[in-house]
Amino acid sequence: MLTIYSLLFGAIQGLAEFLPVSSSGHLVILHHFFDLQLGDSLSFDVALHWGTLAALLIFFWSDIVKLLKAWFGSFRGNSRKSNFEAKLAWMILVATIPAVIVGFLAEDLLAQYFGSPQSVAIWLIAVGGLFFVLEKVSLKNRSLENISWGGAIAVGLAQALALIPGVSRSGITIITGLGQNLKRADAARFSFLLSIPAVFGAGLKKFYDLSKVGLPSGEALLFAVGLVSAALVGYFCLKYFLKYLENHSLAIFGWYRIILGVLVLLLVYYA
Repeated sequence: MLTIYSLLFGAIQGLAEFLPVSSSGHLVILHHFFDLQLGDSLSFDVALHWGTLAALLIFFWSDIVKLLKAWFGSFRGNSRKSNFEAKLAWMILVATIPAVIVGFLAEDLLAQYFGSPQSVAIWLIAVGGLFFVLEKVSLKNRSLENISWGGAIAVGLAQALALIPGVSRSGITIITGLGQNLKRADAARFSFLLSIPAVFGAGLKKFYDLSKVGLPSGEALLFAVGLVSAALVGYFCLKYFLKYLENHSLAIFGWYRIILGVLVLLLVYYA
């Protein structure tokens, strides 16, 4: 049964990490309404993080190579066609700093104060409502090449806010990108590229925590199943979500968040 839970949690992580619906929020809700002891496992938490990181690295591998080459080239003063890649690499680096600072100083505090299903539900509804607002006011006529330093830093600040369960890293960063009038798919691409250092850093921290206690006996299979499940589902989620955003709005995700948030509140207070 735990193997099935591992497969389920991995699939939920792979979907909710990249769809704008909040992976941490969904795991809080699942853990509250179902007696899933697996949700408290540090080793499984590590597996989920490294699974989604694997999906990001595989999907964006060519972009990552170009960005790294351009970034290292910027130290040599290269000014060829790689100018944009170098600028984008520096933007990602700088825009990652707010999430690193907030994560280092306040991640546990945020989880403690905002980790209840009621809080998750409120954030699901609030950010879901913002989807409709930004879809309406954003011109959505700028490509990623036109993002400004101010816009990149704004997305980075939004990513720091995503440490609150229920906000959604992809959701809040994509709509912040829409606030810079980026096209949906371009806003999502920047959001996912920006998430790579953050997910990598979080995975390293959790792996370090796990190294101090070791992988519990009997959890190796659960670890592997969760990692592979999150990686596979995450990869295909990235692929088809970016295609979806080329011609569709975020409205369906806004409605999903609002309906789920309302349902959770009803279950908490009246069930």
